[in-house]
Amino acid sequence: MRAIVQDVYGPPDVLRLEEIDRPLPGPGEVLLQVHAAGLDQGVWHLMTGTPYAIRAAGFGLRAPGQRVRGMDVAGCVEAVGPGVTRFRPGDEVYGTCAGSFAEYACAKEDELAPRPARLTPEEAAVVPISACTALQALRAGRLEPGGRVLVIGASGGVGTYAVQLARALGAGHVTGVCSTPKTDLVRSLGADEVVDYTREDPVDGIRRHDLVLDIGGNRPLRRLCRALTPRGSLVIVGGETDGRWIGGHDRQLRALVLSPFTRRRLRGLTSRPRPEDLRVLGGLIESGALTPVVDRTYPLAEVPDAIQRLREGGVRGKTAIRVGGPSAHGG
Repeated sequence: MRAIVQDVYGPPDVLRLEEIDRPLPGPGEVLLQVHAAGLDQGVWHLMTGTPYAIRAAGFGLRAPGQRVRGMDVAGCVEAVGPGVTRFRPGDEVYGTCAGSFAEYACAKEDELAPRPARLTPEEAAVVPISACTALQALRAGRLEPGGRVLVIGASGGVGTYAVQLARALGAGHVTGVCSTPKTDLVRSLGADEVVDYTREDPVDGIRRHDLVLDIGGNRPLRRLCRALTPRGSLVIVGGETDGRWIGGHDRQLRALVLSPFTRRRLRGLTSRPRPEDLRVLGGLIESGALTPVVDRTYPLAEVPDAIQRLREGGVRGKTAIRVGGPSAHGG
């Protein structure tokens, strides 16, 4: 099968398209014919091995432990391993696995769910990691009906889902923060108000919110807290800084330390897609309350270009990788 592989950590040019052996499903696993894969910032971090905490977490100290990149996946069950009961060959599914930038990949049964019928494979493939992260962030922030929500990074992968989910879960007022070219997109997702951060400060302390989601940002905690009501919640989702060891996660650690000493609730988020969350998201997708935003779709051979564009910040929503099977125009 064809797959995008790497043997050393580094920039996108360490990736190459190769013919490798097709994997075999083990106990509790299914073999997928991959139709499409999703791309997110996590792929960059696993490709470069930075921050270094990723390597210490078991992904390979000197070289990647997993040669094939990619995590989000949508495809068709080709075969099942021993003990699999929820799926059978021919089922269309979506979820996560190790190595989705390939024509075939093995996934754990409990990391998959049936693909929503109204989504193409490319649309479904960009849901699992980012949409589950957005859903879990809103839960962690204890979103209440009628609450005011601020989404910083509203035009990105997690942010586009967070805006829509906040509306679907009963928020009274949703404010999205993004750059000038992306304001129309965020408004179309259902944001009541859009703040262009290149023109005004979204955390100037004038407007207060019951819940602030800071997605992939780098603003100091003290500034973010200015945007909270006296008992509001701040949830930090990731972070992109130049720190080699823990990257932007230092803010999450500080939030954890400071939270017991304030009436506000400060926390970082470590998310993981769960099949029960995928089923909740699937219901919202089928009802029309949630729609994936696919900025662009690349063929498998152009994964390095797709990753580079993602890091340059030009992506609106999510990037999909078309691998095989039915296309966005073919059913």
